[in-house]
Amino acid sequence: MTLVRSLLFAVVFYLTTTLFLILGSPLLLGPRRWAMAGLKLHGLISVWLLRVIAGARMEVRGRDKLPAGACLVAAKHQSAWDTFALIPLFRDPAIVLKAELAQIPLYGWFCRKFEHIIVSRERAAVALKAMLADSRARAAEGREIVIFPEGTRSPPGAPPDYKPGIVAMYEGLGLPCVPVAVNSGLFWPRRSLMRYPGTIVVEFLEPLPPGLDRRQFRVELERRIETASNRLIAEAAAAPNPPPIPESARKITENKIET
Repeated sequence: MTLVRSLLFAVVFYLTTTLFLILGSPLLLGPRRWAMAGLKLHGLISVWLLRVIAGARMEVRGRDKLPAGACLVAAKHQSAWDTFALIPLFRDPAIVLKAELAQIPLYGWFCRKFEHIIVSRERAAVALKAMLADSRARAAEGREIVIFPEGTRSPPGAPPDYKPGIVAMYEGLGLPCVPVAVNSGLFWPRRSLMRYPGTIVVEFLEPLPPGLDRRQFRVELERRIETASNRLIAEAAAAPNPPPIPESARKITENKIET
């Protein structure tokens, strides 16, 4: 049954996304806020479809920890789910994303319309300078700057691999940084069509104030995100009907059971 529901969701999700891109194309000619409203609507509908079809609901914790103005948001990235489900949780997010995505026809046009922060992986020094300049411009408009510090999806429980870019962003923007923990990879695994029922939790953590030493910031950011994400994994594993626990997360759940 889970396989059937997963396949049905995949068909409906990709069909809905395609229709949003095609039917929403006139938004490319209007104000950016209209396009952003369409992006948020897509996220809300996708989250609803996942709950109705696959039985995976979303729970948000600590949303009150988001500052009222511009801030840097560093989110754990375990699943493609993160790329659309987090969007409606912010006022006006500017997402840091790789340039390859912006080259996809129509989708890439929207990324530029949203004024996301597009980063080229070539010539790292030049790319970092451009990323900081774009981020400062977006922050000046009061937007949340959202970045996945590891740069790509990682399996739940896998050793963290935070890139230097997050530290550069923190120092260059001078804004509070809000860590975000998730357990999405348990319910929407990467490189898989399976979608498992249960509760995907997004947890906003206590912000890190601007001005911390770079090493102190990096260590504390990683500690907060990884500790909270591992706790959410263990929590899901202890639920009455837990999702399959990948090998990368076995030690986390076993240690939790022992304690």
